[in-house]
Amino acid sequence: MRPPYKEEVQQISQEQGERNVAMAVCVQLAGRAIIRVVSRCEEAQDNCNLDLSECQLMQIPDAVYHLMRHTELKRCDLSGNVITKIPAKFAVKFSLITELNLSHNQMSKLPEELAELQALERLDISHNTFIALPPVAWRIPQLKRLLANNNFIIDVDVERLRHAPALELVDLQANPLPPRLHDLLQNLTGIRIELSPRQIEDWEDLNV
Repeated sequence: MRPPYKEEVQQISQEQGERNVAMAVCVQLAGRAIIRVVSRCEEAQDNCNLDLSECQLMQIPDAVYHLMRHTELKRCDLSGNVITKIPAKFAVKFSLITELNLSHNQMSKLPEELAELQALERLDISHNTFIALPPVAWRIPQLKRLLANNNFIIDVDVERLRHAPALELVDLQANPLPPRLHDLLQNLTGIRIELSPRQIEDWEDLNV
């Protein structure tokens, strides 16, 4: 086996150096993110409003539950992260929240345990990857406002929506709702449904 040439050694050394720099930057960014999370948890201990928006989170760190264990949270903002799911224990640990903002994440479903949030009045799941309006929404007893705009929703259980205990407003704008579902939602009474204009199907276009 021939020894590596000087140029190859230099290239390997340069690549290793670049990797080390990249790793150092990542560690520095991660450190800043951790410091930010801890700082915001400390703020929430005073004002009962946990703001973890734009914290580069892929999930809710267990440390958050530990830091907030003696605080009765009223609002929780997890927007602007890359979270894919909310764990079942969230509803147990933060059972008294009235507002939950999950917008601008990567979620496609919610745990059924969110129905245990007895005080939750406002839920924002906009700008995620939902293809159906999550069924748990009908079971949250005090939920008044559900923001689900800018998803990929094509399925809504209209009958269950109609009988939701407290819902007053559902925002479904900027979703690819099928025309028939769009019509059903538009004619729903008792709940304010916000919709984008219905897409005209090919067979309806009289100009063709």
